Amino acid sequence: MATIHHPPTIINAYLSAKIGEGFAPDKTTYFFPTLPTEIESLTTTFPDSSGLFAVYDRMFKMRRQPFPHIKCEQLLYYFYSVGNDAQTNMIELQQKINDLLDSGDESAQEINKWARDNNALWDGSDGTGGSLPVSFHSFKIYQLEETRDIVDFGTARTYAGNKIIIDYDWHKA
Repeated sequence: MATIHHPPTIINAYLSAKIGEGFAPDKTTYFFPTLPTEIESLTTTFPDSSGLFAVYDRMFKMRRQPFPHIKCEQLLYYFYSVGNDAQTNMIELQQKINDLLDSGDESAQEINKWARDNNALWDGSDGTGGSLPVSFHSFKIYQLEETRDIVDFGTARTYAGNKIIIDYDWHKA
C-alpha cells in the first residue's frame, strides 16, 4: 500500500496515545475503519485493548474557499466501551476528546507538535501503512444525540456507545 496523505491516521494515533494516558497507559485504544464489525469479536481479538475502541469513517467536505490547498474534512467516530465501567469510561472518553480537539487552532497546534514529536507512531514505519505529513489548521467536534447503551444478552457484557464528529481543516505539509 502506498503511503498517502491520510489525516485520520495521525488523528487516530494522537487520540490513542492521549486517551491511553487517562485510562490504561499499558493498554491500547484501537481505531478501525468502517466495515462490518461485530463488537464481541473485536474485544476478544485484541486482548491488549484498553476496553475502549472506535470505528471511524472519513468524510470529505465541500471546499468553502477558492484556495484549493486547504482541505476540509470530518471524521465520524463510533466510540465503544466494554466492561463493568463502560458507561463511566464513555463519559470520561467524551470529555477527554472534547478537551483535546475542541479548541480550534490551539488543538491543531497541539496535534501538529505531537505529530512532529511522535511520527514513528503514525508514519507507517511499522509496516501498517500510514500517512505522509500534514499540517492541521483547526478542529471542532460535535456529539450526536444517538448516544446509546447496548447490552449483549448473549454474553452478559455491557457496551456503551457514542457518536462523535470531528471537523478539521488541513493541508499537505
